Amino acid sequence: MSQSSPLAIISGAGAGLGHSLIKRFQLGGYKVVGLNRSTSVNTPANLDIKTIDLTQPELTQALLQDIINEHGAPKIVIHNTAQLVINPLEKTTLTDFEACWNSMVLSAFILAKSVMQPMANNGGGAFIVSGATASLRGGANFSAFASAKFALRGLTQSLAREYQASNIHVVHTILDGIIDTENSRNLHSISPDQMMNPSDIADIYWDLSHQPQSTWTHELDLRPQSENF
Repeated sequence: MSQSSPLAIISGAGAGLGHSLIKRFQLGGYKVVGLNRSTSVNTPANLDIKTIDLTQPELTQALLQDIINEHGAPKIVIHNTAQLVINPLEKTTLTDFEACWNSMVLSAFILAKSVMQPMANNGGGAFIVSGATASLRGGANFSAFASAKFALRGLTQSLAREYQASNIHVVHTILDGIIDTENSRNLHSISPDQMMNPSDIADIYWDLSHQPQSTWTHELDLRPQSENF
């Protein structure tokens, strides 16, 4: 088992925020392992990203145990997975609904089950969950996405109350805006300066994960200066 650098695990480690998080924690001296449902030929070679479906408990737990055996218990874990469905209720299928819940809530539960006790046994750390505007407000056509984000927020609150005594800082971030990625630029006709810069978000996650114990943040909302709220 390598003890040279503290371990950070980033789930939902795709292009955009996922890659930015990996790079930020690498810059801070961490050994960073990303987890993502798929791989891309455009993924930078210096990013260690494992392909895994986090809704598969046995495969996920086995992979995470292998990572912990090699690098030690993580100090930082970030849950950043998402499954966006925008449809009227009549066009929202059961498959859509279950996919949202599985991608965001079930995956967080399986991830937490795999890492929280090892973190607690190793002195604690930080567990950060990416939420959205829909974590607080269910809009029209967002029945699948909002219900999953509400559930994810509740799960995160429960984890915070259960594990803060074990020195694990659990944080729920509300990302109230569109993250600037190549895909979002293609989908949305707004200027990049009205989007959320993923590197800026990663800097905030770094700060959250290193807060002093006397001033822990549990929930934080982030949005572009131009965003209405």
